Amino acid sequence: MKFCQPQKIKDIASLIGAEIAGNSDLIIHGINEVNVIEDGDIVFVDHPKYYDKTLNSKAVAIIINKKVECPNGKAILISDDPFRDFNKITSHFSPRSFSSKAISDSAVIGKNTRIFPNVFIGDNVRIGDNCTIHPNVSIYDNCIIGNNVILHSGTVIGADAFYYKKRPSGYDRLLSCGKVVIEDNVEIGALSSIDRGVTGETVIGSGTKIDNHVQVGHDTKVGKNCLFASMVGISGACVIEDDVILWGQVGVPSKIRIGKGAVLLGQSAPAKNVEGGKTYLGSPADESMKKFRELAMIRKLPEIFMKLEK
Repeated sequence: MKFCQPQKIKDIASLIGAEIAGNSDLIIHGINEVNVIEDGDIVFVDHPKYYDKTLNSKAVAIIINKKVECPNGKAILISDDPFRDFNKITSHFSPRSFSSKAISDSAVIGKNTRIFPNVFIGDNVRIGDNCTIHPNVSIYDNCIIGNNVILHSGTVIGADAFYYKKRPSGYDRLLSCGKVVIEDNVEIGALSSIDRGVTGETVIGSGTKIDNHVQVGHDTKVGKNCLFASMVGISGACVIEDDVILWGQVGVPSKIRIGKGAVLLGQSAPAKNVEGGKTYLGSPADESMKKFRELAMIRKLPEIFMKLEK
């Protein structure tokens, strides 16, 4: 998320009550989480596993729960709880508003777009031309919908990211301030959910068709002309390249990349990045012909054991 105006590090430190190491006069332009860092961002890290990656990232400022050597040209904000302080910054620069109208006055809706009853459209939403928004669709704040898009009944665009920190008292939610971008000629089936980015964008590429009961997690980038069948579940921060087909009940773990033109057969689940142009089966998914051969061999095991016992 970019700030409306650039901010000085020392002002951010004052806002969250953090100690500064490094250049306190540095200017930051936005806030992002570790998966989508851009030049000029402030980011948080609270786990040793990600210290090096974050400190060596494009971020100019890092909120961290440990005193470390400050990299050249950056600033460190020492915090006893970076997760909490990241939420403070998000709340300050992107406060939540609560609408009393079904369609916000700030929403921009294109020509020949049809909106059925009981649709909710939040603040600063942009919807293109020739779209069809069926009953009971909810489009949260700041989302962008392209031209010729069809959203079927009960679909939710822009719900918060499923991102929590476990604490002794329960789970603490990381506040989302990102958005969803749906490009032209996309169709999304009934009762599907596309979560917004934590601080960036969840993107559905042009020409992609999504069936009913499909979940796309935060910050995931879906390419052009993809096809997702019913009950597909895609976790956060995945990259699904162009022309990918995911058949029913495929599950994709977080941060997985699926290559262009890959096909995952029903109920498959990749455990690692998937090469494009091939068909996959199983959990963990592997090339389908290899999996079919394995299944054929497994069916022969009883016969083999019987021969060995003789």
